[in-house]
Amino acid sequence: MSTQANARAALTFLLAAGADEAIAETPIDRFLSGQQPTLDPVAPIAPAVSASVEQTATTPDAVQSARSRVAQCQDLAALRALMETFDGCALKDTATNLVFADGNPDARLMIIGEAPGREEDRLGKPFVGQSGQLLDRMLGAIELDRSSVYISNVLPWRPPGNRKPTHQEIAICLPFIERHVELAGAEIVLLTGGTAVAALLGRSEGITRIRGRWLKFRTGQKDVAAMATFHPAYLLRQPGQKREVWQDLLKIQSRLRESDA
Repeated sequence: MSTQANARAALTFLLAAGADEAIAETPIDRFLSGQQPTLDPVAPIAPAVSASVEQTATTPDAVQSARSRVAQCQDLAALRALMETFDGCALKDTATNLVFADGNPDARLMIIGEAPGREEDRLGKPFVGQSGQLLDRMLGAIELDRSSVYISNVLPWRPPGNRKPTHQEIAICLPFIERHVELAGAEIVLLTGGTAVAALLGRSEGITRIRGRWLKFRTGQKDVAAMATFHPAYLLRQPGQKREVWQDLLKIQSRLRESDA
C-alpha cells in the first residue's frame, strides 16, 4: 500500500473513531528528537466552553431547571423550542446542531439511542451515519421504516469526539427525553444500548442480561411497554450478535400486530 493510501486509511479510521478536530495550527513531526508541541498558550485550540455554562452543567440546579421547564411544554414543538434555548448543558456549546428527532411523531414505536455521533451532529438528525443505515435495514426486516417509527436519543447534543456521556450530562438531559416520550405517546419504546436502558429504566443489569425482555417505562400517569436491545453501532463491531437483535425485533413486530387485531 502506498504512503498516500496509508495516510488516507489512517484518516478514515480517526474520523470513524470521532477524532475529527485538529488540535494545533501546524503539524508536529514527532520523529524528530526532542521536538515538542509549540502551541500558543493564549489562543484556545478547541471551541471554548464558558465557565458559567460548564459549572451550571454539573449542578443540581440545572437538572431542576430542566425538570420544571419541560413540565410546561404541552407539545413536541414547544419541547424542541425549549431545548434550542436551554443553556444548562455544556454539550450545547461544542455541538453543531440540536439533534431532536426523526421519523413519525405519531408512530406506535419510538426508538431511543444514546447520543448523536459525527454525522448526526452535522445533519441535525438521529441515526444517519453507519449505525443509522443498519437501523434502517433492521426496521425494514420487520416491515417498518422511518415513516412508521419515531427516533430520538437520550442526549440531544453530541459529546465531543463521540466520547461516552458523563453522569451529569445524562442527568441534565433526562428530563427532556422523558417528556419527549410522554408527549410522543408511543405504545412501545425500544431502547438501544446500555446508556439508554440505565438512564430511562434505572436498571443496573448489563444490556446482555436485560435485552429481549418486556419491561415497563413509567411516563407521567402511563406505563409504556419497553424493550432493550443492542445498539446498531455495537452490531457493526460485533455482527455475531445480530441474531439476538433479530429475535428482539420479531417480538416487537408480534406485539404491534397483536394490537392491530
